[in-house]
Amino acid sequence: MLLGILALFVFSTTVSAQNSSKNEDPASKLPFKKKLKWADGLYKAASYYTAEKYYLQLLQEQPRNPYINFRLAESFRYNRDYKSAALYYGKAYALASAIYPRAPYQEANMLKMSGQYDKALERYALFKSVYKAKDRRQVFKQVDRDMAGCQMAKKSMMNPDLAYVKNAGPNVNTSYTDYAPYPLGDTALLFATMNQNKIITKGKDKRENYISRFKWAPKEFDRTRVKDSFEVAMPFKDGKFNDKYYHIGNGAWSPGGDRFYYTKCKEEDSMETTCQIWVSSFERTRGVWGKSKALKELNFEEFSSTNPFPAMIGKKEVVFFSSNRKLQGAGGYDIWYSVYDSTRKTYRRPQNCGKRVNTPANEITPFYDTKKSQLYWASNGLVGLGGYDIFVADGGPSRYYNVTNMGFPINSPQDDMYYIQDKGDKANGYIVSNRLGSLWVKNPTCCDDIWRVIKEPSFYVRGTVINELTNEKIDQVVVKMTNECTKAIQDTFFSRSGSFMFYTPMGCDYSIAADKEGYVTGRTIINTSQRNVMSPDDTTDIYIYMTPGGPGYEFHVQNVYYDYDIGELRPNSKKALDSLVNFMRDNPSISVEIRSHTDDHGDNQYNEELSLERANAVMAYMSTQGIDRSRMIARGFGERQPIAPGEIGGVDNVEGRQMNRRTEFRIIGDVPGMRIIYDQNRPEYIDKNVINRKKRQADMAVPDSDEYQDTDVQEDEDNGTEQE
Repeated sequence: MLLGILALFVFSTTVSAQNSSKNEDPASKLPFKKKLKWADGLYKAASYYTAEKYYLQLLQEQPRNPYINFRLAESFRYNRDYKSAALYYGKAYALASAIYPRAPYQEANMLKMSGQYDKALERYALFKSVYKAKDRRQVFKQVDRDMAGCQMAKKSMMNPDLAYVKNAGPNVNTSYTDYAPYPLGDTALLFATMNQNKIITKGKDKRENYISRFKWAPKEFDRTRVKDSFEVAMPFKDGKFNDKYYHIGNGAWSPGGDRFYYTKCKEEDSMETTCQIWVSSFERTRGVWGKSKALKELNFEEFSSTNPFPAMIGKKEVVFFSSNRKLQGAGGYDIWYSVYDSTRKTYRRPQNCGKRVNTPANEITPFYDTKKSQLYWASNGLVGLGGYDIFVADGGPSRYYNVTNMGFPINSPQDDMYYIQDKGDKANGYIVSNRLGSLWVKNPTCCDDIWRVIKEPSFYVRGTVINELTNEKIDQVVVKMTNECTKAIQDTFFSRSGSFMFYTPMGCDYSIAADKEGYVTGRTIINTSQRNVMSPDDTTDIYIYMTPGGPGYEFHVQNVYYDYDIGELRPNSKKALDSLVNFMRDNPSISVEIRSHTDDHGDNQYNEELSLERANAVMAYMSTQGIDRSRMIARGFGERQPIAPGEIGGVDNVEGRQMNRRTEFRIIGDVPGMRIIYDQNRPEYIDKNVINRKKRQADMAVPDSDEYQDTDVQEDEDNGTEQE
């Protein structure tokens, strides 16, 4: 996220002042006032890491000094140590609420960015109750958006998007800033990096050793496929775009591949940077990239232009970028665009993307998906989960609608930027984030890494409920899916036709069961535990067979046996009884009679008592598995109902006697009011991705307001001219 806005926010926070050796630090021995002046000087020079060190020393001498607590909070904020910043903002306010009236708001922001949403909401509410300044009406508008973001985050984390976000690994990322990923087909990645794994010391480390530059890394592969991991990063020498005096990054090729856009940033003594967009054209006759030039049409004197991304929209080549220019701007950095005239090889005057995209805060890192006609960008001014969040909107290049926060896990409580997709059919891609799990030099959220976004494949089960005796479809049936990992019902609905469809997320097995009064429930198991994020989308077709069987219907459970003259179950019989446990769970309205039998050894009365003991043993086991005893009755029949002869030709029939030592089950009740709860209005065939996407869009949509209306910028799509 360097380059542009970005150095103020990242680069300057990761620079230390030059000190003496570790054993000799004269500043640490200074008296209080001189050390405070020293720390303040470091703070003003943007050496926040070192300033933090001395403010902590000063705090040991005066722990109740509100100024030091507040300065320390600010240093932690610039260093992106959110939990520590929240702690010291709270202390500063507690010590001097009149001096630092906005501290609760800043504390709440830091709590939000550390993922402590409930605590953040409490501090936002406190701030609104105590802040009385004249600007409170305008400030409270942003506070309300921040509070809405906390509520959105909690909801999004309970219903995450179907995506897997993983760190691109140490072969790409360093402990400092790594950013601007650009896929090179399916096999490699171009990116920019400061290429450092230690704290940079101003005045000691040479600038050329930590200047941002392009690198590229090929993906690892085995004998069968390219993997989603990377080999060691290598210098990107194509075009010789890197420069040891300037920060270089944000590379992107034109749709035809004949122009390469990138950003070149000059670092000032104050550690701030000013960026310009440059372009190089490929000279086909020589087979080399030509000399780069600054794009005067896109750059604006005294302001930064960065993050170029070219894309085709209809028949036009459009270059999106971000800039903090004031004329026609909404506030901080905005997303802009310019149409490239391929005939004249010129760029039309840049136009603002409008107030549905841009806010008074900052919008950066645009990416345009030509296939879906969607713009993606990062904003810290719209309702979000943390700092910068990724948003998407339909339309372009001038008008947009359906502005939507992409939600968790693509967005996190920290900063998320630089979303870009692979060019394949599957919407995998990359983001840049300082979320937990990034490599770091100072604190776990100090520094940006490149992260891989892998959209989870869609697995469905589509099926039909069939009468086992007639082979006809059963209508008006309840179908439910249970997650075998959690044993919780994952989804249930009423099928009028007997057909159904469920979404089956990877990683677990799912049991699909059908239920209808007058039938014995059928079930089947769907296995997704062996599938992974690289598996293709798939739909499994199944049939569930049900047998008519109301009260009086008898059925057997195989392998429920007892040893001779013993009332307790054999251990292996308990596993066999699990099928009955599943049956009772699938049919919560049904009650059963447990009917136990013995062989003919022993007298009748003894066998009657033994068989009842065995039936009670079954009922006891069922109750340990969560089946209510009120749904079961135990009965013993002794030796009265054999199913195999105890003797054959006067010889003891061991197998027959074992078969007679059995347990059977009969349905004795079916209470309709106790059947599975379902939504009778749900559609029977349902594309879960579509339903979830619409629901998530509703939950994560950015509401239109007077503040964000597109009133001043439009484009005449018929003739391609811009108007103001």
